[in-house]
Amino acid sequence: MSPREQLCAYGRRAVELGLVIGTSGNLSVRQGDLVAVTPSGVALDRLTPEMCPVVDVEGHLVEGDLQPSSETPMHLAVYASTQAQAVVHTHSVFGTVVATTMTELPPIHYNALLLGGTVRVAPYATYGTPELAGHVREALDGRQAALMANHGGVTIGATLEQAFEATRLLEWLCEVYVRALGVGRPAVLTPEQLDAVVERAFDPPVFPRRPA
Repeated sequence: MSPREQLCAYGRRAVELGLVIGTSGNLSVRQGDLVAVTPSGVALDRLTPEMCPVVDVEGHLVEGDLQPSSETPMHLAVYASTQAQAVVHTHSVFGTVVATTMTELPPIHYNALLLGGTVRVAPYATYGTPELAGHVREALDGRQAALMANHGGVTIGATLEQAFEATRLLEWLCEVYVRALGVGRPAVLTPEQLDAVVERAFDPPVFPRRPA
């Protein structure tokens, strides 16, 4: 599947899962010095491959008739500062709730380790600006996900599938936290508890086969 076809497939999934609404949200895939990105002003479930523009890493339009997403500067900043090959940005409900009320999402579940641990909330800046791109770049340092204050979330991965699954996990973690607040004060895992999870992952239990 070509990068542009991937954008269409995962764009439809983002809409189906309620991670975006209207023309919000954007995705991109990098191949070498070229980046295929979703276009500006088009709902993600209405994309066709030829609609998706291709830019170089400097932000010059290389292919396509439509303008790239206004958030393309953020995508390019992420590619310039990480090893990511795909970026997903959504306006998911629970992610946006957390991004509007908190400065970070603490690790209340060990699956937060799959995103790098505590998820930082980048300071607010107008969308599509160098300021927002810089804030997101800093928030993603050592992480697979970040939230953007009063805006939404962004995740990265070695593939678009990986970045998209990180988005799903980020939304799940945010939902668990928000719902937990309705019951009481969520317990946050300690560094020692998180270290133990990492150790367990590298040393899983082994179950011997029953003798014949």
